[in-house]
Amino acid sequence: MAPRSPSLTLHASCVALGGRGVLIRGASGSGKSSLALQLMAYGADLVADDQVQIWQQDAGIYARSPGAGGLIEARFVGILTVAAVTETAICAIIDLDQVETERLPAMRHEELLGQQIQIFRRIEDSHFAAAVIQFLKSGALDPDAKP
Repeated sequence: MAPRSPSLTLHASCVALGGRGVLIRGASGSGKSSLALQLMAYGADLVADDQVQIWQQDAGIYARSPGAGGLIEARFVGILTVAAVTETAICAIIDLDQVETERLPAMRHEELLGQQIQIFRRIEDSHFAAAVIQFLKSGALDPDAKP
């Protein structure tokens, strides 16, 4: 699926599981590649590291590597070659520049290329990558939703 609308290249990383992708963004050195590697260790596939091309198509936002892909930086180890998926639909953004302080945070969204995308803030706990994998598998409940 090639971009049919204008695309945007972001300083971010992206991984996917089961056709659902998460865009990982943050300042240089914030841990984008590190979180991507943790997610990959739990079964996610790399889409892009360091630079991600995104575009809007129909009701979705899609991502792919603007270059050859299949490479990820492991800080203090080197550049690793990995199997990568060509592209994915983005279902969430992880913002590593903001720390989550709420135990059960309200569901947040951010507009990206005209679409509302769920956004998560970084949590400083060892279960963060596992929680993101579970979100990619099953989604998340809105804590403010009425049963």
